[in-house]
Amino acid sequence: MVVMIVYIVLIVAFFYFFMIRPQKKRQKQEEALRNNVQIGDEIITIAGVYGRVVAVKEDSFIIESGPDRSKQRIARWAIQQNLTVHEN
Repeated sequence: MVVMIVYIVLIVAFFYFFMIRPQKKRQKQEEALRNNVQIGDEIITIAGVYGRVVAVKEDSFIIESGPDRSKQRIARWAIQQNLTVHEN
């Protein structure tokens, strides 16, 4: 009986440390990335669109993309990567 409880505790600990915890850490990093985007930053969206942020709204961004500088409104969650390096 005691051995079975130990196995269950070990399995739960394994799932927590190797699956749940890294995923939560990654989610926090992505949220911090999206919250730190500023006007003028070069970004890549999850669709692969490169653009420059020209306006920041509560739940979205306005970006310019392409040689004709067409403007698009994208959701905050759609940002995959910020190419601009900020000094802290």
